Amino acid sequence: MNVHFIAIGGSAMHNLAIALSRKGYIVTGSDDEIFEPSKTRLEKQGILPKNIGWNIDMIHPKLDAVILGMHAREDNPELQKAKDLNIPIFSYPEYLYEQSKDKIRLVIGGSHGKTTITSMLLHAINKIGLNVDYMVGAQLEGYDCMVKLSEDAKIMILEGDEYLSSPIDRRPKFHLYKPNIAIISGIAWDHINVFPTFENYLDQFDIFCQLIEPNGTLVYNVEDLEVNKLGEKYSSKIKTVPYETPNFEPTTSGTILHFVGKDYHLSIFGPHNLQNLMGALRLGEAIGIQPDEFLKAMNDFKGAGKRLQKVAEKENFVMFKDFAHSPSKLMATTNAVKHQYQSRKVIACMELHTFSSLKKEFLPHYKNSMAKADVALVYFNPEVVKHKKLEPISNRQVLDGFGGNVVVTNKTSEVLEFINQQDLSNSVLLMMSSGTFDGINYEELGKELEAKL
Repeated sequence: MNVHFIAIGGSAMHNLAIALSRKGYIVTGSDDEIFEPSKTRLEKQGILPKNIGWNIDMIHPKLDAVILGMHAREDNPELQKAKDLNIPIFSYPEYLYEQSKDKIRLVIGGSHGKTTITSMLLHAINKIGLNVDYMVGAQLEGYDCMVKLSEDAKIMILEGDEYLSSPIDRRPKFHLYKPNIAIISGIAWDHINVFPTFENYLDQFDIFCQLIEPNGTLVYNVEDLEVNKLGEKYSSKIKTVPYETPNFEPTTSGTILHFVGKDYHLSIFGPHNLQNLMGALRLGEAIGIQPDEFLKAMNDFKGAGKRLQKVAEKENFVMFKDFAHSPSKLMATTNAVKHQYQSRKVIACMELHTFSSLKKEFLPHYKNSMAKADVALVYFNPEVVKHKKLEPISNRQVLDGFGGNVVVTNKTSEVLEFINQQDLSNSVLLMMSSGTFDGINYEELGKELEAKL
């Protein structure tokens, strides 16, 4: 097979390109910008484009398929030539479906928890020794490529993102996978630039359920109101498997999980993490992994990449970084840390960085999302707001949106000053962002704070 990627440098696209190259496909690609780590990974695989930019000469009749990334525009010259030559054009999720249509497809959906549940399931599968194909939306520790495609694996695990498929296909990605087994972990309005109302966003999950294959299975979180409604709605049409937060108790090293009369020692902590664990357990059960076998395999699971990742630790201080940015993720992460470290001062810092989070109308959804923190700070850069072509927001609007229990700043130096002013003895520092607060090196900061204690 001869496949060309338009916008090969994307975080998802370059992983798929590497996976197909490893499968023996002839892979070419182009992009008008390629950043690290995509650049080095593509180069190592021998498929890094020789030149940056679009090149219509890359599109020729011998191509079996063109895969179009979200970074490309509708008027892309390579796309136009592919259309003129009638070469089959696929979005990233469409091509993943093509690669897995003869396999059992297990799709992990939800506004939050997708990467964690996916990584939990893969951790258990790897320890047990099952052969599966997969696609994960984030970089996980121990993997050099987040897509695996093979001829012999009978199961494909897909992280089901609800964002758009491509510039010419406005369907959410997870509508294209047609799962045999699916999970919805939670629903909290996100991507408001695409889904302008909560009702419109909800509809996408309803459609997802409709697309589960006949005789398929839906695993669902009964503690989420909207997810529970979907579970009940589809219980007469497909097999539905509910799950909820299990009984557990915090320990100094993590958690003791009480399940079916047995105790399991885990490194992860917090109600939300344990809830995700039960979702992953039920997915494992659906592909033949017994709960006891699954939970024993999870004893050394440390967490998904960038999700409550420990940066520094001393006897009376610990620092985490986390990818949390939406209100539901922010609340879940802050609550988990306070639940685990009840006697410690929790210092929470977050950065408004995504399109939704910087939109004036969306700010009220953050109300009390960091209420469990003892002190909290919110940072945003007005230049990022301008770059995203959004209406300016003020510090007062952010303060009111969060409920007034936060400090709001626009300067990285003031974030660091805020942290350094705190009494860090017997404390937890939580840095939450999909960015870096415009230049904070978390590892260096962790070392500096450790040295002060």
